[in-house]
Amino acid sequence: MPEGWNGKLVYSGGGGYNGEVPAANTAALSMGFANVSSDSGHQGSGVDASWALNDPYAAQLFGSLSVPTVMAPALQMLTVAYGNAPARSYFEGCSNGGREALMNAQRYPNLFDGIIARAPAYNWVGFMGHFNRTAKAIAAPGGLLSAAKISTLAAAVRGACDANDGIVDGVVSNPSCSFDPAVLRCAGGGDTGDSCLSDAQLAVVSSWTSPAVWAGGAYRNAGWPLSGNEDDAGAWPAWVTGIAGPKTAAQYLFQDTTVKTYLARDLAADSLAYAPYDQDPQALFGLEALNSATSTDLRPYFGSSGKLILWHGGNDSALSVNTTTEYFQNLKTTLGAATVEANVRYYVAPGVNHCAGGPGADTTNLLAALDTWVGEGKAPETLVAAKIDAGKTSFSRPLCRHPQYPRYTGPAGDAAAAKLAASYTCTTP
Repeated sequence: MPEGWNGKLVYSGGGGYNGEVPAANTAALSMGFANVSSDSGHQGSGVDASWALNDPYAAQLFGSLSVPTVMAPALQMLTVAYGNAPARSYFEGCSNGGREALMNAQRYPNLFDGIIARAPAYNWVGFMGHFNRTAKAIAAPGGLLSAAKISTLAAAVRGACDANDGIVDGVVSNPSCSFDPAVLRCAGGGDTGDSCLSDAQLAVVSSWTSPAVWAGGAYRNAGWPLSGNEDDAGAWPAWVTGIAGPKTAAQYLFQDTTVKTYLARDLAADSLAYAPYDQDPQALFGLEALNSATSTDLRPYFGSSGKLILWHGGNDSALSVNTTTEYFQNLKTTLGAATVEANVRYYVAPGVNHCAGGPGADTTNLLAALDTWVGEGKAPETLVAAKIDAGKTSFSRPLCRHPQYPRYTGPAGDAAAAKLAASYTCTTP
């Protein structure tokens, strides 16, 4: 609760399976916002869901109840502390926090005046199933890609696509470039060295990039695009292949605890042997009902004058940017393009990892843009994103409204100009 309160509140979402209260949002506090967050109703590791096995109330709190449960006393405390309730309340979250963001827009449309959903993990059944499928492909004989193999894949994508955005800068910003991993196939399909991929390794790439569908299409997850930055430390090494072995990969850990807790309901179960993923339709339905926020009927939220900003990093190896794009497109199908244009903005940040990091420009004040939209009626258009190192901006880029991307239109060979957002133009692929 800042001393110079601006009369507004921002609720910060959590991450993973929560279990701890996130650090205070210092950026929001410096802007005068009161800041509230929670552990989602239990304590523990963010990659462990075992607490939900025999505690249905904790499972419901994590799924959808924790935010409204916390908001009630938070509003009371602010009223006592400052003499009046917040004039406006916002929600901003990434990953599971992005799921919480969409969950509240869907189920509690009067709770927040504006919502920012960054890299939202809204499709819980779908992406956990995709994690499981890829983990099995990596566990297959010869499936694991070494760091050198990942670098070979990433370099090939950059070589084919980096220049398509007007500048070779190590980030593929133009999403229209198509790269076929099959060109990297080792002779005969065996593993003949770091400069190629075996058939087993190409199967991992295929699992990663292709959609995953279960139960006759009832559940699905879009594949990930090949971004050219898979070799960043916060990308494939952290999420897909694991830094200290495949069972240390974040995707493996999340699918493992999910299968054991919600599907097999046995903490001793082997998630890699759990097949098929949709063998228990009732268990999948229960997981979907608890944790997924896939509804696109946001008419009650927009009817309450709520505004929504979607954001996703283009190099996100945790959750596919394609899945957020699908949600955005499904909103248009459900509500119509005019309603979405009036109430939703969607931004993709090229080269940015899960929530932050990576070689792209990962810092944008979305909260300020949302507050201006809600308070003054001025909808955000192109924003500016920065890469900040040691407290200083090393370069900036336009943050373009989807489907546009930042294309370099500045002077050729000018390194100083290449660092400035003004040297780029938001362009449709």
